[in-house]
Amino acid sequence: MLYLRSFIFNIVCYSTLAVGCLTTSIVGLVNRKATVPMWNKCFMPFILWNLKLIAGMEIEIRGKEYMKQEGVLYASKHESALETYCLSSYITKLVFVLKKELTYIPLFGWAQYFYGMIPVNRSAGGAAMKNMLKAAKNRLDDKRPIIIFPEGTRVKPGTINGYKPGLLFIAQNLNVPVIPVALNTGLFWQKNSFLRHPGKVIIEFMEPMPTDLDKKDFMAELQKRIENKCAELNAETIKNYPQAAKLLVKE
Repeated sequence: MLYLRSFIFNIVCYSTLAVGCLTTSIVGLVNRKATVPMWNKCFMPFILWNLKLIAGMEIEIRGKEYMKQEGVLYASKHESALETYCLSSYITKLVFVLKKELTYIPLFGWAQYFYGMIPVNRSAGGAAMKNMLKAAKNRLDDKRPIIIFPEGTRVKPGTINGYKPGLLFIAQNLNVPVIPVALNTGLFWQKNSFLRHPGKVIIEFMEPMPTDLDKKDFMAELQKRIENKCAELNAETIKNYPQAAKLLVKE
């Protein structure tokens, strides 16, 4: 049954994404701003509705008091494609920082561009940081919050890829608070996996980071907060869904 439900949901999900990307690529040529509510009020809610209906996966948001719809930078754990799909349904106009190579993908990449995502050329060094800062300022001026995955890529639950300080560069130069975000998505929608496991996905927002720390202390504290909370969420998940333990990497 798990395989069947996963198969049906994946068909619905990726078909919807394909239609959404095609529509965005067309509408964006005329009105880029129209692509934002189109995704956040139509395509994404439809995918999440089917996620619960077909795959049996529901999403719980914790720490809503720390969620802001503008003027903030979110630093989030990244375990799954799920958070890239669902978070904009709760934080409207949310913008992701992503690797530039993704924007080269036909339709998908074009949709990212028209939606307003911030692409980063990782091989460009200092120039990439300057371009990212400029783009981030433009998005924040447009009252669009920004989310960065400080590890730079998806990781398996229970692992750490190394937190990179690019987000602190933006926060300090643009004087915006950093909100840590922890989650357990990788225990339900695993990286590079076909399966969509039923259960409760938890995404938790935490209080803003202190801004009076130097770079080394800031990044260490950010990693500590996110990883400790992720460990708590993983333990809670395994208690409620023992079968999820096999998806947790124990280092």
